[in-house]
This record gives sequence, structure tokens and C-alpha cells, in this order.
Amino acid sequence: MSLPPQLKPIQHHLRTAQEHETRDPVVAYYCRLYAMQAGMKLDSKSPECRKFLVKLMDQLESMKKEMSDNESITQEVVGNAHIENYAIKMFLYADNEDRSGHFHKNMIKSFYTASLLMDVLSVFGELSEENIQHRKYARWKATYIHNCLKNGETPESGPIGMELDMEADVEGAEGLLRSRSWRLLQSWAGLVHSPGPGVRTPPRESASHPVQNQDHQVLRPLPTSTTSTSHQGLTRRPTPLPSWLRPQQNQ
Repeated sequence: MSLPPQLKPIQHHLRTAQEHETRDPVVAYYCRLYAMQAGMKLDSKSPECRKFLVKLMDQLESMKKEMSDNESITQEVVGNAHIENYAIKMFLYADNEDRSGHFHKNMIKSFYTASLLMDVLSVFGELSEENIQHRKYARWKATYIHNCLKNGETPESGPIGMELDMEADVEGAEGLLRSRSWRLLQSWAGLVHSPGPGVRTPPRESASHPVQNQDHQVLRPLPTSTTSTSHQGLTRRPTPLPSWLRPQQNQ
């Protein structure tokens, strides 16, 4: 069944669900759950949208029964951890590729998919400010690198000189650069930025808030409290980064 035009904003989340049907059914389930909840807010009254959403709801119920022994479905806190860990792994893969100067479609898609999974985390409750900033950065990076490659330009690695070309404002970007969570992500991954010659530099947003990397700590603990949603969910501990997302070793 084709997606009604009114539900276009959820098309990428549904596509991500389809791509993870066999790779990670837990990710596929929660992407569809998010799409259903978002779709209900977009349009649940028109006949075509109602029909589409009812079919999506039936699909979710079927998936839930098939994974009834999976803790990531039956326990929301486990499902939350699964999606968040998967999103962070995908984000770090793309960020490592970015900082290594490996700009390609796979890493662009990984940045964007990580941002979509940050959307999906909202099924467990309100997003933290840190996740909002990570989502904003990942979407900006995906757009920025895509446009650079499309125009035959060399992107600049990392957030240096970042200016959000999407719907975010400058203050939001500076908030990301100051974010403790972002610094922890850098520290955890051992990321170092060193721009090389001939690199295209986007307009600098602010020189007063450079990225810092001095909190040599582990990432913050995953949430331990549950939140209520219309569905409860699966059971497997977060899986390691799939082989198709792992960075390729330099030859």
C-alpha cells in the first residue's frame, strides 16, 4: 500500500524499518511504532490515512507477537537502550569516517539514519537535550557532506566552523559544541580533528566556543526508568555494530 501524501514526513522512518527487517527486527519494530504514532498526529481522519495506519498497526501487533520472547520488546527500558546504543554506534561509525576524510554515500546515510533513530527514541518519552543536539548535528552533517560531494567540493571534517544549514539556529549549534555529551562522545571514540590543505571550510559560526575534549570519561549511563507508550516491547541486549556499518581498514 502506497504512503498517503499527508504522511510523507514518516517515509524515511518506514524505509529504515524496511531496511532493518532482517538486520535488526527490534529497530524495524520501533521505527514503525514511531511512524504510527507520528502518523496519527499528522492525519488519522482521512480515509486513506486511516486505512494505512490501521494496516501499520496490524503489522506492529504481528511483529510484537513474533518477538514476544525478546526483552527489547517486552521491556521498554531494554528497548530504549537497544535503539539508543544502535543510534550511537551508527553515529560514531559515520563520525569516524568523516574525521578520517572518508566521504561517501554510506557514511552520509549512516549520519542521517542515526538522526532518524534519535526521532524514534521519542516513543519512550521526551528526548533529552543531548539527543536533540546529536540529532541536529547528524542531520546537518548528512546534508552538508551530501551538498559538498554533489558540488564537487571537499567537505571539512568534524564540527569545526559548523553552521547549521537546516532549520536549526546558531544558538543551537553553539549548544552542541558546548555539550558535555558531545565531548564525551569524542573522548570515547578518541576523535581528533586536523584539517588538511585544500579543505573547503563552511562559514564559521563562532570562534568563542571551540570543541573541547578534556572530560576523559565514559558515556553517561543509559536510562534506568521506564516510560509509558501504547506498545511495550522485545528482549535481547544491544547488538554490536553490524559488519555493513564497520569502517573499512585502510589498505
